Amino acid sequence: MLARELHMAAEKGDAASIAGLLAKGAKIDARDESGRTALLTATHANQIEAAKVLIEAGADVNAKDNINDSPYLYAGARGHVEILRMTLANGADLKSTNRYGGTALIPAAERGHVETVRTLIEAGVDVDHINNLNWTALMEAIVLADGGPRHVAIVKLLVDAGADVNIPDGDGVTPLQNARKRGFTEIEKILVAAGAR
Repeated sequence: MLARELHMAAEKGDAASIAGLLAKGAKIDARDESGRTALLTATHANQIEAAKVLIEAGADVNAKDNINDSPYLYAGARGHVEILRMTLANGADLKSTNRYGGTALIPAAERGHVETVRTLIEAGVDVDHINNLNWTALMEAIVLADGGPRHVAIVKLLVDAGADVNIPDGDGVTPLQNARKRGFTEIEKILVAAGAR
């Protein structure tokens, strides 16, 4: 019962109720039917204060649900930067991967979350990690993106962070070839300047 109330308070962002429920003995990392902890529920709703109370009380930032999302991975993928920073300051596992075998950096790059990408790079996430689709963050910022200003900025951040610009996809197609095929001239220039072939 307390666990259900804790999840509801987390979803609503009711930090005071969360503190009260924890004081009454609610299990901080109790799971719902999807395997989510209250912290992951708060992260889904981008409830920053609720997440803060839970993290400060010792919630596990790496606890995964039934589809391999954790508060850390989900905050990164969705661009919830405030919660992401809290997870990073409280033991986020930078090597943990989502259901696609990707780090938090890969979906952040694909979805155009510039500040999130910058935060993850600064935290030390492997910029050349390859997911189950044989794509790196750089590849996803090209192949699954629109070539607009946010993705140009992300490609630049990744390149500046030392990303290998010549890691091909599973078919042997390089980031530069993909950028050219899509007509992403700004991204093409960044890649060429970095020695892309």
